[in-house]
Amino acid sequence: MFIVGVTGGIATGKSAVCEIFKEYGIPVIDADVAARKVVEPGRKAWHLIKKEFGDAVFHKDGQLNREVLGEIIFDSVEKRKKLNEITHPEIYSEMFWAAVRCFFQGHQFIVMDLPLLFESGSMVDYLYKIIVVTCEEDLQLQRLIERNFMTEAKAKKRISAQMSLERKCEQAHFVVENSGTTQDTREQVLRILSILRSYRAHWKLRAIAGLCCTGLVSLLIWIGFRVLYSQHSTVSRRR
Repeated sequence: MFIVGVTGGIATGKSAVCEIFKEYGIPVIDADVAARKVVEPGRKAWHLIKKEFGDAVFHKDGQLNREVLGEIIFDSVEKRKKLNEITHPEIYSEMFWAAVRCFFQGHQFIVMDLPLLFESGSMVDYLYKIIVVTCEEDLQLQRLIERNFMTEAKAKKRISAQMSLERKCEQAHFVVENSGTTQDTREQVLRILSILRSYRAHWKLRAIAGLCCTGLVSLLIWIGFRVLYSQHSTVSRRR
């Protein structure tokens, strides 16, 4: 099994692209979903955020107030970095175990929705291919304002906090231009899907995993026989 990363800018349409992969039976592991799980009340990241940012970033019921926390971190590079240090290890751990489950289910490849792939840099080396979803800058701004009900100034601040789309596209294996119609985007994704399905990298990984498992089982059997032989020899000497 190999891993394909989908990234892009905020409000460029990453989720729409991932939904198309889901329609065709490709598992999608979403970093945003994992991020919501790891900050649930009582989790390790929840406690660390509370310690670092205080009660002001939580609702009365203990749930994280994402809007308040978002205002804080997008106004401060240092605080944004601190939040990432708290949450990213937990998020990647959550995604890792989800990927392991997909591996044992026999999937050829999976897709990971990673909004901050290049900004964090942690997952790049684990991805076989990278897809960047982009769109025209004015359209990105309009989508963000309408989706998040925010002012133009706040939307621009959110966009500027991320790496530019141009730099992301330079590091991609595939680029999906999502400024056109839904059908245009779908056709681009299906072309990429066809290419990904033609790859055979997953067989190499499965062969390596199979050899490792075979070696481990053989070692355990050998140890078992050695223990039994030792016990049998001890009993024989006593007789």
